[in-house]
Amino acid sequence: MKIYGDTTSGNCLKIKFTTDFLRMPYTWVFISALDNETKTPEFLKKSIMGQIPVIELDDGRTLAQSNAIIRYLARGTVLLPDDPWTQAKVDEWLFWEQYSHEPYIAVCRFHLLYKKQPKETRDPVRVERGEQALDLMNDHLARSPFLVGDILTIADIALLAYTRVAHEGGFDLDGRPHVRKWIAASERQLKLA
Repeated sequence: MKIYGDTTSGNCLKIKFTTDFLRMPYTWVFISALDNETKTPEFLKKSIMGQIPVIELDDGRTLAQSNAIIRYLARGTVLLPDDPWTQAKVDEWLFWEQYSHEPYIAVCRFHLLYKKQPKETRDPVRVERGEQALDLMNDHLARSPFLVGDILTIADIALLAYTRVAHEGGFDLDGRPHVRKWIAASERQLKLA
């Protein structure tokens, strides 16, 4: 399997965290979205969406969109338990991550880290929604060690990717002890810490 992506991207790191945890063999092919490498004719043959990450299976099939990829890779493993209700709860967090977390935390991070803009120039709506997302996570994690119960799942991997670097987007995790504890526990499980 080949993974096309950039390890500075949280969406791409989701794939790396999942494959490394599951000890799946792969070849990493560096593709820079910042340098428009996702818009080349060769890359667009792999993903008509022109985004990273993308995986290419040994038989040539390709799959894009980070949460679809990790869900595909995790089927039949501890990261995606077989119980239909648990899978639905994992999906609930995956969908929430893409709609209510990543567009705010990741975009603010991009604004500060890559565009080198001052913190006070972040979009106030994105900041407010990012703060709300982190507060929701903190409240939930006060009652559960991981997002879906007592074990690490792809829901945790999906949300860990950008939450662990939320400070790079100007978000303060100091007042969110349950998020910090969850980050540390998830990083230990994934052998990142």
